[in-house]
Amino acid sequence: MTNCALGAEVARRRTFAIISHPDAGKTTLTEKLLLYGGAIHVAGQVSARKRQREVTSDWMTLERERGISITSTVLQFPYAGCVINLLDTPGHQDFGEDTYRTLLAADSAVMLIDAAKGVEPQTKKLFAICRERAIPLFTFINKLDRPSRDPLDLLDELERVLGIRAYPVNWPLGNGERFRGVYDRASRRLHLFERSAHGATRAAVEVTDARDERLRALVDDSTYAQFRDALDLLEGAGAPFDPQTMLRGEVRPVFLASAVTNFGVALFLDDFVRMAPAPGPQRLRGGGIVRPDGELFTGFVFKIQANMDPRHRDRVAFVRICSGRFARDLTVRNARSGSTVRLSRAMRLFADTRESLETAYAGDVVGLANPGVFAIGDTLCDTAAGAEVAFPKIPAFAPEHFATIRSADTATYKAFAKGIAQLSEEGAVQVFEPWQPGAYEPVLGVVGELQLEVAKYRLESEYGVRTFVSKLPYTLAMHVASDGRAIASMEVPSNARLVRDGEGKAVALFESEWSLRLAREWNPSMSFAAFGAAA
Repeated sequence: MTNCALGAEVARRRTFAIISHPDAGKTTLTEKLLLYGGAIHVAGQVSARKRQREVTSDWMTLERERGISITSTVLQFPYAGCVINLLDTPGHQDFGEDTYRTLLAADSAVMLIDAAKGVEPQTKKLFAICRERAIPLFTFINKLDRPSRDPLDLLDELERVLGIRAYPVNWPLGNGERFRGVYDRASRRLHLFERSAHGATRAAVEVTDARDERLRALVDDSTYAQFRDALDLLEGAGAPFDPQTMLRGEVRPVFLASAVTNFGVALFLDDFVRMAPAPGPQRLRGGGIVRPDGELFTGFVFKIQANMDPRHRDRVAFVRICSGRFARDLTVRNARSGSTVRLSRAMRLFADTRESLETAYAGDVVGLANPGVFAIGDTLCDTAAGAEVAFPKIPAFAPEHFATIRSADTATYKAFAKGIAQLSEEGAVQVFEPWQPGAYEPVLGVVGELQLEVAKYRLESEYGVRTFVSKLPYTLAMHVASDGRAIASMEVPSNARLVRDGEGKAVALFESEWSLRLAREWNPSMSFAAFGAAA
């Protein structure tokens, strides 16, 4: 394939993550983007009513039972001449580590804001990650179909709290029960919508002028006056939107809409595909870069998921392609292990649905069958690439909650050990073993307490193992560096514990900063280092 043809394929890719505080409507928006993108014909619902259709992106049984997203999902579909790689992420802070890793694979992000609540705590954390990585960000202010705050107040909050210079691409006509449509500032046309049953199908739309006299019959005088005044204010506020300012992080486009009723979703999707960046260069660990239109294949593993198909107990590695062209049976080098691997079982991902994949390009996310040879953060590259090709490591978050776990039945020990190993491989939990040899009763470390519940549920439902989980009082984990003899004889407070991580390195668990200070005083020759990333 020529560089020109390869560049044309890369330019068609749009790879983005959807992020939000819980209950802002992230899963609902994902469903509606799939609906308008033609990937599904009827959008699922997120509420708990049993007869409603299950949502596409929440494929795990526990997600559907609890009504929350637990694991990130990849959904690929074509739209308007582009190939969309939509990365749906968990909103709950307990699963923030999965969201962080997924953002590493994204070229842009869509941040949802609840129009009634504005900027929320998890919104701030996720925005900070996007700003740190200079990810172009689109803001989708959602739930205009419900009573909400004044849009101008929401824009002001984005600037005050997040430091966002916001540019509203559209503007709503009314809110709550009076929400009738959105005004597209680029075309200067007003899109009036009709509500469909449960928003499961596309909303009927009529396009008209913002000064159409018929609008007075649709809304009250106050709503109409506020709408016209806001338009006059916006039009007099400055120059038209320049996508280059978004790519430089100077301006963030803002869309005001309602995902559940479909009002403004199609307009958002069209504008997003037009504005969002195609895959760009990726930095290497040594400081160089990899260009997406480079001839040699490179990519990195950002997620591993076990049991997407419970019948086959499979494991799938999610790989973000960074350069070149992927083809079935390609042989690559794993930069971590130095081994070569033939990629004979590659998959196109759509939640838990997979199909055989022949080719893919930079920006695409593909699934690879993982017989245990891939780990999160692995760099995969063409065997012709130099040994210096390695992407930055993906740091582990510092665990804040700990528990011992054991199988309730010794007969299921083999399945128990396999389940624990695979959950650790996914990064869903961190597994620690006692430093001194003895009975194997692993300690689980997690960022959020809900992850312990998920681990227990999955061991039972996916591996058939009933377990006992006993929470521990520790809140802090530190790597300990010294020679093996010194670590074996080190003194730790009675409320601390020495364990071994998955790589065999010493880790000390403490109940408090005070316990850590005491351990440092008692062991001056040892160093105590924090984990690589903070939640």
